[in-house]
Amino acid sequence: MKMGFHLSSEDNTPLDLIKQAKKAEEAGFDFLTISDHYHPWINKQGESSFVWSVIGGISQVTKEIPLLTAVTCPTFRIHPSIMAQAAATAASMMPGRFQFGVGSGENLNEHILGDGWPAAPRRIEMLAEAIDVIKTLWQGGMQDYDGCYYHVENSQIYTLPDELPPILMAADGPIAAETAAKCSDGLIAFGRKDMIDIFKKEGGSDKPCYAFLNVGYAESEKDALRMVYEYWPTFGNEGELNYELKTPTHFEQAARMIDEEDIAKNIVVSPNADDHINEIKKSIKAGYDHATVHQAGTDQYKFIEFYKKEVLPEFKE
Repeated sequence: MKMGFHLSSEDNTPLDLIKQAKKAEEAGFDFLTISDHYHPWINKQGESSFVWSVIGGISQVTKEIPLLTAVTCPTFRIHPSIMAQAAATAASMMPGRFQFGVGSGENLNEHILGDGWPAAPRRIEMLAEAIDVIKTLWQGGMQDYDGCYYHVENSQIYTLPDELPPILMAADGPIAAETAAKCSDGLIAFGRKDMIDIFKKEGGSDKPCYAFLNVGYAESEKDALRMVYEYWPTFGNEGELNYELKTPTHFEQAARMIDEEDIAKNIVVSPNADDHINEIKKSIKAGYDHATVHQAGTDQYKFIEFYKKEVLPEFKE
């Protein structure tokens, strides 16, 4: 199992994200993931920087650790032709280290241009076509593309890396998992066994699978739970709510309907290393070969040190 550290753009400043990336590499994490948002989930989180600028900074302070966007939505807010250029530039700055994680997005970030928010099956169709646009442009040379959703005319990406980055796709439902198997180079999911089973059955058996694990760590379980509830109440939401709500204020309103116990049912919130280790081992048992952990709240540097000393050694070869 390869272990990753998640850089949360929603509640950390750009410079803090860059510093955390450096610390995580020094601590022995195998890879990094970073979120790509226009808005934070709630106003309390207070940040949401442009991830492609931050990636440039990370490329200059890290040496060998890979970085995966987790995840970028290349369909609404930014046209896939521009995403193709952004990812190619990032890969050129991090040779052999950058990986492009994509997903069908959340209304929270993608409605801002007023283009509407279609149902999930339509969004997944758009994502599959966007991936095709990106791969077409990565072939180099002057390209045209005339699809159902996207059109490109006389477009050429001049700055291409020697090694093109893999494209991994996030899935939280069967249609997305099946599409990811056919269109992408790997899966990103919340550690669910049903997602990986579909992915492997539909053609992804030889592709990497990344489990995204939200966790909470503090000196006591009570403090950890309070921290997660204060900064990440979205983890108590069920079903499609996190994909459909439109503004941070809407998520704050939804948070009034949940309590700390709802959070504790859905993620590991604990100061005990064994609890974190056991949660990661569930992903191994499900079939994942990578796991990235997101400290949901404050004290990122204490979290990195905690994992360095008490969790990462369990998964080192």
